Amino acid sequence: MSPETHWRTALAEGRLLLQRAPDGSAVFPPRLAAPGSGGPLEWFEASGRGRVYTLSWINRKPPAEPYHVALIDLDEGARLMSRVEGVTPETLAIGMRVEAFVDHDGDAPLLLFRPVEEA
Repeated sequence: MSPETHWRTALAEGRLLLQRAPDGSAVFPPRLAAPGSGGPLEWFEASGRGRVYTLSWINRKPPAEPYHVALIDLDEGARLMSRVEGVTPETLAIGMRVEAFVDHDGDAPLLLFRPVEEA
């Protein structure tokens, strides 16, 4: 099974998997070997918690609503692109704490995030 298929299968089960390189760094997107070294990678389940690193709102021709894309820095060290649900241009902010969830409404499971309160 390819790394991408392994990741998507876990996502369909509601699990967020990342890979860990021999130096301990988290790796995303899924791949066959560690970047730079080519070393072996091991899978581990991520917490799903992170912080918005940056974001961009895309305005569409009315009456379509604007949408956004965000880069999320996971607590484990990987960075990925997604969306944060339940936010507006006024409430979504760089540095916001978020947690992952899997949306099963479409054709394929989709990894999304929602805001969480700081602990």
